[in-house]
Amino acid sequence: MELSISSCSSLRISLDSAPLTSSCRNKLPTFRTSCLFLNSSNYFPSSTSFHTREFSSPRLSTTTYRRNSIWACSKVDAAGTDPLLNKVSQFRDAFWRFLRPHTIRGTTLGSISLVARALIENPNLIRWSLLLKAFSGLVALICGNGYIVGINQIYDVGIDKVNKPYLPIAAGDLSEKSAWFLVLLLAAAGLLIVGLNFGPFITSLYCLGLFLGTIYSVPPFRMKRFPVSAFLIIATVRGFLLNYGVYYATRAALGLTFEWSSPVAFITTFVTLFALVIAITKDLPDVEGDRKFQISTLATKLGVRNIALLGLGLLLINYIGSVLAAIYMPQAFKRNFMVPSHVILALGLTFQAWVLEKANYTKEAISEFYRFIWNLFYAEIGSSLEGLGILS
Repeated sequence: MELSISSCSSLRISLDSAPLTSSCRNKLPTFRTSCLFLNSSNYFPSSTSFHTREFSSPRLSTTTYRRNSIWACSKVDAAGTDPLLNKVSQFRDAFWRFLRPHTIRGTTLGSISLVARALIENPNLIRWSLLLKAFSGLVALICGNGYIVGINQIYDVGIDKVNKPYLPIAAGDLSEKSAWFLVLLLAAAGLLIVGLNFGPFITSLYCLGLFLGTIYSVPPFRMKRFPVSAFLIIATVRGFLLNYGVYYATRAALGLTFEWSSPVAFITTFVTLFALVIAITKDLPDVEGDRKFQISTLATKLGVRNIALLGLGLLLINYIGSVLAAIYMPQAFKRNFMVPSHVILALGLTFQAWVLEKANYTKEAISEFYRFIWNLFYAEIGSSLEGLGILS
């Protein structure tokens, strides 16, 4: 009998065409596996494949048989795979999920729009040396974002096992010790970058953002337990602090003092309100786990349907305000783009809310609605770049 591990991640047991004695005739093995294929021209047609959970080899006589092959599928890695490379790949995947990519996209797009606006207002002050500084600022923002979402996962691991079992700590793909190492490293790296490049005021704003993100998740504060304070923290960090801080830092890098402009005030107001909507609708898919762990949210208090309608109403107010701003301030906005684009986005949102209603607010439909809100956020950043004349 030949026993070998093949290169296609399967166990191969071959019975050569030698006669078997009566002593071993009754000692043929039984195989238990999630997937088993038997291919033997002696017993079954070659075109036939069988799937079973348990298989006992048929009784063989002492006559000569042709070679039979049994392939038992397994979940082990293919022979020859480098264990170190495999571990690196697994850690990279877990780390990326740990950072919550959809929040990184929002942070990145929002920052780019404000930096671009500040530069377009002062084209004569643009220098290539600013590119490196802008990139370092973006890295610092991503580090801060990673710290906030990471520490939330550490303290919400029990809830995430119910609501978001795909997250790396809840799934067991990242240990709590490794998670702590990552969040502390991200916070230290972000603070170091900001402190060395952007001065004491921006550093203080950055520290405020980290502090708010910490008390949102960490006991004994754990402000996420209180619906109003929870969505106010999210709206402040993701809305006002991010937009105000990025625009202030950009103007400071250009050697200018801070001052509001109509477009920047519009972007900051719009994004802050949008962040408020994200803050109150993010709990919609998590109602089951929040109720189990007695986390009080607006969704658990007022109901999924009411919060979905509230989010719909606030975003429609945002879109109506955008249309009015484009109409009454044509010097600041491209009216011919801003008006139709926001009308289309508002209609898309209304349709998605109708789909949610027709689906009777199932968990899958709620998750899709929440993802659509994030997609609207990304679309709004692109719309702002064009509507404010940045992409012109």
